[in-house]
Amino acid sequence: MRYEIPDPLHPTLLPALIAAEDSLARLDERAARHAVAEGFRERGQFFDAAAALWVAGELVHVEDLVLHDSHMDARAPSHELTIAHAVLRVRRRLELAEPGWALSAAGLNVLRGEHGTAAVKNEDLELSTPGPDDLQPPETTEGADENPLAGEFAELDAAMARSQRLLDIHAGSIAETEPASSLAQKVRPEATGQLGLLFDEEWDEGARLDAWRAVLTGADQLPACLGAAILFEAWEGIEPLRRQHWLGSLLVGTYLRSRGKVASHILAFNTGLKTIRHERRRSKDRLTRLNAFLEAMSATAELGMKELDRLSLAKTQMEMRIRDRRSNSNLPGLIDLVLSRPIVSTALIARHVGVTPRGALNLVRELGVREMTGRGRYRGWGVL
Repeated sequence: MRYEIPDPLHPTLLPALIAAEDSLARLDERAARHAVAEGFRERGQFFDAAAALWVAGELVHVEDLVLHDSHMDARAPSHELTIAHAVLRVRRRLELAEPGWALSAAGLNVLRGEHGTAAVKNEDLELSTPGPDDLQPPETTEGADENPLAGEFAELDAAMARSQRLLDIHAGSIAETEPASSLAQKVRPEATGQLGLLFDEEWDEGARLDAWRAVLTGADQLPACLGAAILFEAWEGIEPLRRQHWLGSLLVGTYLRSRGKVASHILAFNTGLKTIRHERRRSKDRLTRLNAFLEAMSATAELGMKELDRLSLAKTQMEMRIRDRRSNSNLPGLIDLVLSRPIVSTALIARHVGVTPRGALNLVRELGVREMTGRGRYRGWGVL
């Protein structure tokens, strides 16, 4: 699982590399000192999380993600929305962590959920498997009268035991005709931790992560943008994590931050990556893929500059409306909220500003924020 680093001076890579280096440097300089830098970073978290799902072929609306993050869902959250929120939480964790923490072995283990668990050997596992008599609901005893739900709980336990046996049979750990009493002797050790239904037992995530981290040494010898593109291309090829494949795009921003190229924030790499055609991102030619990733960095920087200009203009216009307001007005708090969220609702404004829903509508009307939904039941406002 060795990854070969391409020639960094290849003629086809130099134009895209120079453009990416220059555009990211300009973005970092502006984002570090801009008046709306805080709102730019917070909005970028939501846009990048939604774009990560878009790149993976799933559609998540940014407004649904904002409401789900505030525990104000307008409807039951979908599976894709839950994944997008996981991306959002990881981005926030990377923002607060040290620049190089996520690239270390310990940081990767934490991000993939392997921290805080003791290493348990398979031979030391004691399997507690129900026997034939345990699969039937136990008879009620005299003490059952004290708990009227004892019979229902007993039936539920028996159903769970039968379901566990069916899962073990489907995973191939036991033969369907074998008695349940011999399960403890027949279960394969490697099947005790992860069911073959959900996990590939031959997919060694630890070895693949080590192979990917071995590319870091060579990437550190190259320009920051090219090193980040190579790391992302290696992540796409090695595929260390099957359930968290989206983590690779987040590590691109972490790597650029650790190299000091974009030190002001975690680059929203997915927002630029979604503008690149799928044929180029998944091309069989490695140089084509690397060029696509470098162009994605340039596109991310361009979108970031436009976002800063848009937020700056919106802030100036809203501040002009509250110039003569009283000092204890709630309008400045609403301005900060609008600049930090892609979309805000009445309930969201009422919670953050500390007013009633009716007062939130009055504040929005006074501030002149543009309505984005255009619906009566669910109204949202934001900066386009």
